[in-house]
Amino acid sequence: MTKILIVSDSHRWSDELEAIKQRHVAEVDLMVHCGDSELAADQPEISGFVTVRGNCDYEKQFPEEAQVEIDGFKVYVTHGHLFGVKSTLMNLYYRAKEVGADIVCFGHSHILGMEMIDGMLFINPGSIRLPRGRKERSYCVLEFKEDEVEILVYDLQKGEIAELRQRFPLSTKK
Repeated sequence: MTKILIVSDSHRWSDELEAIKQRHVAEVDLMVHCGDSELAADQPEISGFVTVRGNCDYEKQFPEEAQVEIDGFKVYVTHGHLFGVKSTLMNLYYRAKEVGADIVCFGHSHILGMEMIDGMLFINPGSIRLPRGRKERSYCVLEFKEDEVEILVYDLQKGEIAELRQRFPLSTKK
């Protein structure tokens, strides 16, 4: 069963990012950081993550966007600030459609959320440092099941928040 760890907006919290990584590294197949880590690319805490540059990142080695294919699905990763995600997902939706994304991972707003739009799954894992709209310092693990994905939401200190677990159908690409 394929799993993706999705984190965003850690804003210089290296110890906490390392703790999340160590907690899940043995069980996940891909680790994604949606930007605003404010870490250098050579810092060990960010190593192993597919990482994009956020509006607070100065690391030039992080790209503005990334695309990864896993289990036949295209995962598109961006921070979100270049697409105005604090007010609308429309611009991000069009970019994701352009690149043929199945799953879109983004941050910037610090607001945990997930929704299916025209067959594309949009996931914002919230923020482990400065959450908005909730008190939990959140991140997500996406698990591929047979014809769906399940998203588990975690609080940095308390572990999984079971009542926030969600399932979404995905068309089989294999």
